[in-house]
Amino acid sequence: MCVVGLGLIGGSLMRAAKAAGRDVFGYNRSIEGVEAARFDGFDVTASLDEALTRAAESDALVVLAVPVPALPLMLRHVRDTAPDCALTDVTSVKGAVLDEVRKVGLLGRFVGGHPMTGTAYSGWSAGNAGLFHNAPWVISVDDHVDAQVWAEVMHLALDCRAIVVPARSDEHDAAAATISHLPHLLAEALAATAGDVPLAFALAAGSFRDGTRVAATAPDLVRAMCEANREQLLPVLDKALTLLVNARRHLANDEPVVELVEAGHAARIRYDSFSRPQIVTVAIGEEGWRDELAALGRAGGVIRSALPVLGSRG
Repeated sequence: MCVVGLGLIGGSLMRAAKAAGRDVFGYNRSIEGVEAARFDGFDVTASLDEALTRAAESDALVVLAVPVPALPLMLRHVRDTAPDCALTDVTSVKGAVLDEVRKVGLLGRFVGGHPMTGTAYSGWSAGNAGLFHNAPWVISVDDHVDAQVWAEVMHLALDCRAIVVPARSDEHDAAAATISHLPHLLAEALAATAGDVPLAFALAAGSFRDGTRVAATAPDLVRAMCEANREQLLPVLDKALTLLVNARRHLANDEPVVELVEAGHAARIRYDSFSRPQIVTVAIGEEGWRDELAALGRAGGVIRSALPVLGSRG
């Protein structure tokens, strides 16, 4: 397996894959990152052509673990050097990535992925092999996906001890806008608001810490994910703003904010008790397998152990 990009997610993936007994090598642009990874005993190069040539020669799965703005360049390199390799990614938007993959003609070997995990830190030193343990790992079941490639990505996620969630790219992006990208913007707004209030940081405790945790993420990464998913993010941002504006109106009129508080509380309680039934009845490659997995994932179903594979295409 070849990991392209060794930041928090890519570096953790390399560690987890090696811990699972996989043969894994990788590329990183930063010489400092390469040296740190080598010091830790990993097979890493600062030459992208070298890494992709090796991937092509060994028919390795290529995992793109770079920010969205870097994807077009990386994909062109894959097209020119390792076009027949199975290809996946770990970025937080799927539609934008799918468009870029389509542009370079690699759709037939591509299956999108997104491990729903992370920290506010970045770089090789931030990674750890346990990052994916019990984390949802979305694997796209778009109409084009090849059964064998999908199964290969599924096995990777399970080897990293993640829980596989099958989903279509557009549905993933709509959900990610709500539970990932919107929280980033709200965290930034909360942190910026508190930063202008004298004594606020001196009094800040659990609520502020939890509510602003992701605001510590590198700004370039936050911008990349939010801007790449703007089409799905705008409607949920509008909804959140409407809820807040209504709450403000109630407060200004000396009225209770019961509507927002109770709706939010009820939704959080539903999340705490949300069921994730295991998917066991689908064979990868059988007729209609993509639609069936998408429906099961939409209903909360997850894959905890590998599903059987019948063929290369359904």
